[in-house]
Amino acid sequence: MATEARLKARYDQEVVPLMMERFGYKNRMAVPRLNMIVLNMGVGDSLQNIKLLDNAAEQMTLIAGQKAAVTRAKKSIANFKIREGNPLGCRVTLRGGRMYEFFDRLCSIALPRVRDFRGLPAKSFDGRGNYTLGVKDQMIFPEVNYQKVDRVRGMNVSIITTARTDEEAKNLLTLLGLPFRKD
Repeated sequence: MATEARLKARYDQEVVPLMMERFGYKNRMAVPRLNMIVLNMGVGDSLQNIKLLDNAAEQMTLIAGQKAAVTRAKKSIANFKIREGNPLGCRVTLRGGRMYEFFDRLCSIALPRVRDFRGLPAKSFDGRGNYTLGVKDQMIFPEVNYQKVDRVRGMNVSIITTARTDEEAKNLLTLLGLPFRKD
């Protein structure tokens, strides 16, 4: 049987009791938790060269530990020379153990490798307890091989929680190790 993710065990043993005490939850199941993490990478250059999209999907697969799905245009946009159905990017939705493993690597390895990193802004919550951050460089992840990178690309990381408010979600993510800026 596979071992439980380090962050999941920490959530069960440390975070749940602290959140129950802080917010007055009566039941462990009422405590907010991570629901899923969605990684999204747009590759606008893929219209000219489809090989760029293949490289981006391969790198995202390495980063996430799960195969990246190619996203396609839903509508045609003449100004951008996009036709309906053109491949434009890739995405991965992580749940369960892979989600906790990725979140742990993001907080403890990847974000500290960002140059001049002082913390994440606390203003990126959506009002429903979900947090989105942008990564400008995929090279902060140690899984990416520098020799195989054709171009530096960014990605969006959306952390979806079961929290009802941004305050609950911020407390949860802080206790799990996401470094927020002290504004």
